[in-house]
Amino acid sequence: MNRIKYNILLADDDEDDCDFFKDALDELQLPVNLVIVNDGQQLMNFLLETSIDNLPDLLFLDLNMPKKSGFECLTEIRQIDKLKNLPVIIFSTSLNNEIVDLTYKNGAIHYIQKPGEFPKLKRVIENALITTTKNNFKQPIRDYFILQP
Repeated sequence: MNRIKYNILLADDDEDDCDFFKDALDELQLPVNLVIVNDGQQLMNFLLETSIDNLPDLLFLDLNMPKKSGFECLTEIRQIDKLKNLPVIIFSTSLNNEIVDLTYKNGAIHYIQKPGEFPKLKRVIENALITTTKNNFKQPIRDYFILQP
């Protein structure tokens, strides 16, 4: 990985999922700054209040959040000039092909189904950082959109 330090934003309302994500990053000893928001409105407020130079390198976005869903947030992000190029990785418990296709069409760069096992979570987070860096934070072709642990 080329970057000195990644700035990662995790938008997820499940406290346990947030703790596991943070623990996985800690165990991987990856060079990251992690910020966590717990609902869609908090996410959008954070992004809109952050200067363009301080936006996260990657947003891991849960789809099912209170106040504003991940779908709504992704749609808004792609319509706001300063946010439209923000790399978004969908991080969701579901893996429905229609939902995956919709998030792909709406500009997410990857889709991860939250793994139930901690070692798999570590692998998929590491894979996400390696893959997105290698692809210069751009969306791959649809065949490589879903990341597996």
